[in-house]
Amino acid sequence: MSVFTQLTTGQAAAWLDGYAVGHLQGLEGIAEGVQNSNFFLGTTHGQYVLTLFEQVPRAQLPFFTRLMAHLAARGIPCPQPVANRRGAYVGRLAGKPAVIVSRLAGASEPRPTPAQCAALGDMLARLHLAAQSCPPPLPAHVRDTAWCAGGAARLAPCLAADDAALLDDEVRHQQTGRPSVLPRGVIHADLFRDNVLFLGDRVSGLLDFYFAGIDDLLFDLAVTVNDWCSTASGELDAERGNALLAAYHRRRPLVTAEQAAWPTLLRAAALRFWVSRLLDRHLPRPGDLVTQRDPDVYRNILLARRAPADGASCLTSVEGNPHVEW
Repeated sequence: MSVFTQLTTGQAAAWLDGYAVGHLQGLEGIAEGVQNSNFFLGTTHGQYVLTLFEQVPRAQLPFFTRLMAHLAARGIPCPQPVANRRGAYVGRLAGKPAVIVSRLAGASEPRPTPAQCAALGDMLARLHLAAQSCPPPLPAHVRDTAWCAGGAARLAPCLAADDAALLDDEVRHQQTGRPSVLPRGVIHADLFRDNVLFLGDRVSGLLDFYFAGIDDLLFDLAVTVNDWCSTASGELDAERGNALLAAYHRRRPLVTAEQAAWPTLLRAAALRFWVSRLLDRHLPRPGDLVTQRDPDVYRNILLARRAPADGASCLTSVEGNPHVEW
């Protein structure tokens, strides 16, 4: 959640006349994240988050707002989109598509405990199940293997030879080795620690659904495990990883094909975020408050997942729950 487009309080106050949310009391840019321009918005009626979409095509936004409304109605703690006086969720501000959503209680947890990882695993499974009844049209998740391959081609002239070779080799592995038939559905695709809020050990908010789309459900689980359950050097932490996986599996049991595909999907998830962080570093967009995240974090995670001795290479079942042999 960066700020690429600055807003004045006058612009925001005038735009809010089109909403029944009261008068503007505060506007604060949010520096975290890398995709859109985001602001905390305080009004006489409450606290909200305002997002200006920098890259997402306007035609895709109705799906994201419809998905959040659908999930919230089924008990998933995600932001509720706010309609304007014309009944539309998507408006236009400073020349960009714009959406207001409710601001949720809680705080992100940079050092999650096993109990919090378990709570998130259960919530991710609940999200996947609740999204199954989201009405169409349902777009594909756009940052798939083909997107990674395109990004790698753009990055090749910018990288050292060893990084370029690693990137090319992993793209080839995903193109030829990723299973084509796994359970699919709507995934969040970006469920990092800064996109989850907690009140104690309870998940109180899931944020930033703007990469969501149809993909392998296991890919979403892999994205989450790579961020929540990795050590500083990139290896997987057994206690946190098993807590998250077991809680997910109790809610949505992993099928045999998913257990077999687990190592490849962990690598796919690491590749996707290494590519995006390399693009942000070497081919950045301008912005006033932009958080650039270290690509080497995901280079190290990818190297750890590729290592033959990495514990992620064997996902088994222990007393009905998935368990990684570390």
